[in-house]
Amino acid sequence: MLNKNQIAQRLAKELKDGYYVNLGIGIPTLVANYIPAGIKVTLQSENGLLGMGAFPLEGEEDADLINAGKQTITTLPGSSFFDSAMSFGMIRAGKVDLTILGAMEVSERGDIANWKIPGKMVKGMGGAMDLVASAKNIIVAMMHTNPKGESKLLPNCLLPLTGIGCVKMIVSDLAVLAVTPEGFKLLERAPGVSIEEIRAKTAGKLIVDGSIPEIEI
Repeated sequence: MLNKNQIAQRLAKELKDGYYVNLGIGIPTLVANYIPAGIKVTLQSENGLLGMGAFPLEGEEDADLINAGKQTITTLPGSSFFDSAMSFGMIRAGKVDLTILGAMEVSERGDIANWKIPGKMVKGMGGAMDLVASAKNIIVAMMHTNPKGESKLLPNCLLPLTGIGCVKMIVSDLAVLAVTPEGFKLLERAPGVSIEEIRAKTAGKLIVDGSIPEIEI
């Protein structure tokens, strides 16, 4: 299975030159450390930053320089700071090419639930609602199963939805899958992970077409 950093490395391969990219809280933030050489992407943080860099080295953190998840970050030459109203204006205007989010559940139709577990206190939905409604492409980074071993890739989400029919791709610790009208299409599998294991841990409809290569990190 892939660890969190390996998931981030695989996600980074989906970045394209010139993209404006928003990285959600959790595994997605690690993508900033693995941007491929030779391409330029501009990372946006909804708390008001354009031009986010990798995480700082130990001892070089600036407590006043954080991302939306309150993690300390670095900036790149030419970066800019602005208020959250302008930041969300950028998101809602469709200026973000790709959003990478974490998720609690994804349905086989591309619905995403990533903001609330009933009965647990939350501060609010945050920026995810705007991102899933406005970004041109949504990719989810997640563990394939929850701590109880139950699938998080479902026929229908059981938790409150953040967005409907918006997820295009999933990179989990077990596999890379595309969301198609027919269901989850298996594109790649983690090294040493069998198709049978992925099938057993995917509650939604899984499409396996031909030989499935292993993920290359």
